[in-house]
Amino acid sequence: MHQNYYFLKQLAPRLDQELSGKLLIETFSQEKDELVLVFADSESDGLLQNPFFIKATLRSNFACLSFPDKFDRARRNSVNLFTSFYGRRINIVSVFLNERAIAIYFDDNTNLVFKLYGNRSNLIGFNDKQEVIELFNNKLATDQTIRLETLNRPIDQTFEAYLANNLKHEALFPTFGKQINKYLNNLLKDENSADKRWEIIQNLLKELDKPEFYISKIELVPVLLLLPIGEISATYTDPLEALNAFYYAFIRLSGIEKEKAEIIRILNKRIQQTDHYLENTFKKLVELEEGVRNDELANIIMANLHQIPARSENVELFDFYREQPIKIKLKKDLSPQKNAETYYRKSKNEKIELDRLNDSLQAREAEKVKMKQHLEVIEKIELLRELRSYIKTHALNGAVLSLAAAVIELFKKVDFLGYTILIGRNAKNNDLLTKQYAFKEDLWLHARDVSGSHVIIKNQPGKKFPAPVIERAAELAAFYSKRKTDSLCPVIVTPKKYLRKLKGMPEGAVIVDKEDVVMVVPKGE
Repeated sequence: MHQNYYFLKQLAPRLDQELSGKLLIETFSQEKDELVLVFADSESDGLLQNPFFIKATLRSNFACLSFPDKFDRARRNSVNLFTSFYGRRINIVSVFLNERAIAIYFDDNTNLVFKLYGNRSNLIGFNDKQEVIELFNNKLATDQTIRLETLNRPIDQTFEAYLANNLKHEALFPTFGKQINKYLNNLLKDENSADKRWEIIQNLLKELDKPEFYISKIELVPVLLLLPIGEISATYTDPLEALNAFYYAFIRLSGIEKEKAEIIRILNKRIQQTDHYLENTFKKLVELEEGVRNDELANIIMANLHQIPARSENVELFDFYREQPIKIKLKKDLSPQKNAETYYRKSKNEKIELDRLNDSLQAREAEKVKMKQHLEVIEKIELLRELRSYIKTHALNGAVLSLAAAVIELFKKVDFLGYTILIGRNAKNNDLLTKQYAFKEDLWLHARDVSGSHVIIKNQPGKKFPAPVIERAAELAAFYSKRKTDSLCPVIVTPKKYLRKLKGMPEGAVIVDKEDVVMVVPKGE
C-alpha cells in the first residue's frame, strides 16, 4: 500500500512542505532502475543549502520512493537526467484525483510526474504545454502518450451512486486496492442494509485519512499499511518516516526470506483461485443436477407426441416428473420425434459435462490439499538450499502451477507410478492437448487406425519412461477409442516431436513420422 492513492494523498502535502520554494539541482541515475533527485534552497560552489533528496527505485518487481538524509554521488557510472528542469523552482507538490501519481509543479508551468500505477512505475517530464518531453524508462512507450489533464479522475462517490451500482463499492472507489477491499469486505459481509453499509464505508474513508501508518508483514514480506493488519512492527505518523522505514525493511530481506515469501505468495494465490473455482463449479453442478434435464424433456415429448402440433416452436406439456405444466422449445422444421432425439443427444453431452465437472472438482480439491501441505513444509524451512531443492523437486513455480490448473480443467488426468497421463476429451480437445500442452519429449499414444483420444505421458527430465507406465497409458488410449470393446488393441507410442499437423487437416488429425506399436487390453480408469 506504499503506492496506494490514500497514502499518496498524505505523502504529497508532506512533500510539498519540504519542497515548495526549493530548486531542482540535479537528477541522476547510477543504477539501471534507480534515480536520485536533489533539491535545495540554493547552491553555491557545490554546497547545497537545506538539501532534500528523493531516491526513486523503479524496478519491475518493486517500486518505491525513499528520502535519504544525504546521498553521495558516485564519480563513475552516473548519468544526468531531466537536465532541462535543473534550476527550476518548485511551486507545489500534489497528488492527482483518484490516481496513483504525484506531480512536482515548477513556477514556469513545467512539471515532473511520478507515475506509480500500471505494470511499471516511471518519472515523466512535461513541458509548459503539458506535453511529454522526457521519460526515465524510455521502454514504456505508452507513457509518451499520457496527457496531464487526463490524470485527474473525478468519480461520483455519493450514496445515490452507490445505490445505482447495486451496493458495489468497487466502482466508486477503484483506488482502495486489494488490502483495503479485503478489510472492507470483511466488515460488510454480514450487513445488508444500504445505509449501514454506506456508513461503514464512510468510517473507513475517515480512517484512511488519519496520519497513522503501519509497518507490518504479510506472507513474510514487509508492507506499509494504512490499517492495522498483519504482524505490525512499527507505527508512524509522518508519511516520509513511514516510507523510509518500509523501504529499508524491504531491501534488508535476506535471500531465504525473499524466496520463501515469493513461493508462499504463489501458493496462497493458487489456493485462493482454487477456492473461487470450487465455489463457481459447485454452483454450476447444482444448477445442472437440480434443473430440468434434457433426457427428461425428451421423455415428456415422447409421452405427448399426439398433443404437439406440427411446426411448433414451443409447446406446453404436463411434466410428470414434477407434476406441473412445462414449456418446451422445439425446432419447427423437425417432427416431435426428431425434437425428442435432439434432446436425447443433448442429454449425452449433459452427462459428459456433469462427469467433467465432478472430475474437476475432485482434482482441484486434491490439488488444494497438496498446496496447503506444501505451505506447511515451506514455512518450516530455514535453509535457502533446502528451499530451492524443495521447490525444484515439487515443481512449485507460477508457470508450472498455472499449467497444472489448466490441465485439471481441460483434460482427463491419471497419476500412475509418479507419472502424469493426460487424455483428450474430443477431437478439438485432442488438438489442444497435443499442440499446446505436450512438449517434444513427452510420449504420445493413440489407438492405431481408429478414432480416439490423444494420450500424453508427461516427461520427467533425466528419466526413461517405465514400461508399466507406457502399458497403462496404452490401455487408456485403447479404452478411449473405437477399439474399446476389442479383446486386444494396437496402440501407437511415439515422442511428441515425431508428430506433424499440416494446414487444413481436421481437428485431432496428425501425421506420425516415427512410431512403435504395443498390443494391450483396453482398460479404463
